[in-house]
Amino acid sequence: MDCPACKGVMVVAEHKRIEVDYCTACAGVWFDAGELELLLESVGLQDSEFAMERITSLPEEATTENPRKCPICGKRMRKVHVGSPHVLIDVCVRGDGLWFDGGELDRIVGRVAEEAGDKGMDRPMVISFLGELFKSSR
Repeated sequence: MDCPACKGVMVVAEHKRIEVDYCTACAGVWFDAGELELLLESVGLQDSEFAMERITSLPEEATTENPRKCPICGKRMRKVHVGSPHVLIDVCVRGDGLWFDGGELDRIVGRVAEEAGDKGMDRPMVISFLGELFKSSR
């Protein structure tokens, strides 16, 4: 699969049943449909604000950022703000997945870790894994 941002080479990183596609050139990350849900479920946050169902229902944001094409269906993705503070990500209009530019997933991982801590959970291993894996995108 080509990177939707820079057309670089994507590599697959896997942890348990969770696979993410990572661009070594621009540090962007692609989650296929269902992969983000597996991540959130693994840490008990399936009702999180970062659940795919919630993200896909968010309104499109006006932005000057270049549009991206979904690496699965080739359609132009929508730009939406998630989290607080807001992170602008790309969402496939057909629901094929989510694209995070370099550094965006790192901010989301930090927010998910805070949510897990708020629920009295230890920092989950999968969040640590993702944080280490994408440390270069900070």
